[in-house]
Amino acid sequence: MPTPPARSGARDVLEIDWPLFGELCRGLALKIAREYEPDLVIGIAKAGVVPGAVVASMLGSDFAAMSITRRRRGARPTLVAGPPESVRDARVLIVDETCDTGNTLKVALAATRRQGPAEVRTAVSIRTGPYEPDFHALETGSFIILPWDREVVIGGELTLRPEYAEKLREVEEWDAGA
Repeated sequence: MPTPPARSGARDVLEIDWPLFGELCRGLALKIAREYEPDLVIGIAKAGVVPGAVVASMLGSDFAAMSITRRRRGARPTLVAGPPESVRDARVLIVDETCDTGNTLKVALAATRRQGPAEVRTAVSIRTGPYEPDFHALETGSFIILPWDREVVIGGELTLRPEYAEKLREVEEWDAGA
């Protein structure tokens, strides 16, 4: 799917609901199955674990997680917990929810390659920038809101994630002024 033309001003928002997420996983699993048979799928925690586990199940592959985090917004990603020992000599697929610059996937690839896999490839549900993983289900320039982290618990109540609320306000204000 081609990337829509960039708008000057606020970035569009694409809200992914659970049914669309399921379709993205099905499409991603089919693309992968046509070219690659991973022994092990590794989801990048936190958000990449969700599509990673679904794709692993659809492909009949083993599943594991590794953890990569950014200590603060805009910081470079750092490895918290690496891939399992079962990576050695295995065909591995690393899955994340989205990728823009590819910095998180690059950290995951480096950590996985150090473990000696037979082969390693990458996949994301949604490609949002210039980095090209081996597989992706959707490509867009939009800001993505995912169904599993749309709401968070604040003060004991479920509420729209503050950064999502801020982005939706920005787009609403931009649209009102356009």
